[in-house]
Amino acid sequence: MARFKITLEYDGTKFYGWQYQRNHPTIMGKIMEACQQVFNTDDFELYGSGRTDSGVHALAQVAHLDVRTTLQPHIIRIKLNDELPAAINILNVETAPNRFHARYDAVARSYVYHISTRRTAFGKNNCWWIKDKLNVVAMADAAMAMEGFKDFQSFGSAEDEESSTKVEIEWVRVYELDHSIIVHIVGSHFLWKMVRRMIGVLVEIGRGNISPKEVESLFIKKSDLPAKLTAPPAGLYLDRVYYQGEELSPDPKWIINIFRHL
Repeated sequence: MARFKITLEYDGTKFYGWQYQRNHPTIMGKIMEACQQVFNTDDFELYGSGRTDSGVHALAQVAHLDVRTTLQPHIIRIKLNDELPAAINILNVETAPNRFHARYDAVARSYVYHISTRRTAFGKNNCWWIKDKLNVVAMADAAMAMEGFKDFQSFGSAEDEESSTKVEIEWVRVYELDHSIIVHIVGSHFLWKMVRRMIGVLVEIGRGNISPKEVESLFIKKSDLPAKLTAPPAGLYLDRVYYQGEELSPDPKWIINIFRHL
C-alpha cells in the first residue's frame, strides 16, 4: 500500500465532528465514502491527526491514507473533491513515508477561536457573537497564565483523567481587530473540550466576572468552573498541525485577515 498525507479544510457546522460514526454524518465518514468511490475498494485505512467536535471547523486538518493505487497525488485530490460535499475541501495530497503517522508524529497543534463583538450574518455557524463589552487587555493578561507545562484537569473531562492531564501550552495570544477578537492557542495536544473551556474562562474574565488571578488557581486544584463556561463550537477552528522540523509561529497573520471583516 502507498501512504499519502492529506491536508484539508472543512466547515463542521452540519457534521458530528471528525471521527467516524455509523449513524451520523462526520468528516471522516464522508472522506471514507469518497475513497470508496475513487478507489473502488473498501481496502484502505484513514487516520486523522486528532478529533474535532461537532460544529468545530478546520483550516488545515491533517490525515494519512493507506491505499493501493496508481493515481498521482494531485489526481487523488481532484477526484476526492469531486465526491465530497462543498463543506469539505482537500487542500493537498502528497506521498508520505510509510512510517509517517498523522496523529502520533504531530508535535503541536494550533487552534484559533473567533469572537464577534457585533451582530453578524455569519455569527451562528462561524463565530461566537458576544453582546457584552469585553476587556481584551484583561483577557490577554489572563491568557499568559495559561501558558507553560500545566495540569489542565479542570479544563478536561472524566475520560481525560484516565491518562495524563498535563499539557504543554506554547502560547495563548488575544488579538482585537475591528469587530473581532481572535484567540490563538498552540499546544502539544489538547484534552476534550479543553480549548473551548479556556475560551469560556477568558470571556468571563473579559466580562469582569472572574479575576485574572483566579486562573492560576484552576491549575492547582480541580474545578468544575471551566466546564460550566464551555464556549460554543461554532467559533473554534483547528488552524494547523505541526510536525518535526516545522517552526511554530505565534503570529497567525493570514488567519487574522480571514476574520478581520466578519
